Amino acid sequence: QCSFIFPDNLLGISWVDSSWIPILNNGSVLDYFSERSNPFYDRTCNNEVVKMQRMTLDHLNQMVGVEYILLHAQEPILFIIRKQQRQSPTQVMPLADYYIIAGVIYQAPDLGSVINSRVLTAVHGIQSAFEEAMSYCRYHPSKGYWWHFKDQEEREKTKPKAKKKEEPSSIFQRQRVDALLLDLRQKFPPKFVQQKPGEKPIPVDQIKKEPEPAPEAVKPEEKETVKNAQSAGAKGPPEKRMRLQ
Repeated sequence: QCSFIFPDNLLGISWVDSSWIPILNNGSVLDYFSERSNPFYDRTCNNEVVKMQRMTLDHLNQMVGVEYILLHAQEPILFIIRKQQRQSPTQVMPLADYYIIAGVIYQAPDLGSVINSRVLTAVHGIQSAFEEAMSYCRYHPSKGYWWHFKDQEEREKTKPKAKKKEEPSSIFQRQRVDALLLDLRQKFPPKFVQQKPGEKPIPVDQIKKEPEPAPEAVKPEEKETVKNAQSAGAKGPPEKRMRLQ
């Protein structure tokens, strides 16, 4: 079974044969990889020549050309196969790597493909952010540029505001504040006074002070009556004598 995403690019396809999955091991994984329906397998390689001549894989070292070797194995879940160009018994040049996970074969991406994919992902994210930011930008000849976030304003309006509980002040706090305000008033008396709400404040110097009422003349007879009343109040009423019957 082969699933294609990008037909022209082997990095976008995978291949699996479910009948091989239960018997995959270090000895059978190369035979599994050399299936003719596998799109990653090159039938002109030296492995195919060795297989047709019924020779062992040790003869690959004596040949020149493209070959496949088992590079790493972690049975039964992971196998890594390398495609390489053999130039001599001691000199090879890697061409591609393939990894098999749970029987599914994928081609490992090269460094250029990884960098290209990451750059495209970053550019797409930056472009999307720029387009979204431009949708909130507004311009007017008299005001210039500004940002208008309508969705954020609607969310703030619909969001219930938590009411803060006001704690009552203590008697000590009220008395202390009153004492401080009185002290400040004495040190810095007001220079302007607003007699009625809405009126213009008037300097204190221009306010006319009302004359204090003169003390009324008291007659001498009334003074003696007041003195007698005060002395009587101080001494108290005379004691009553008990009458003998």
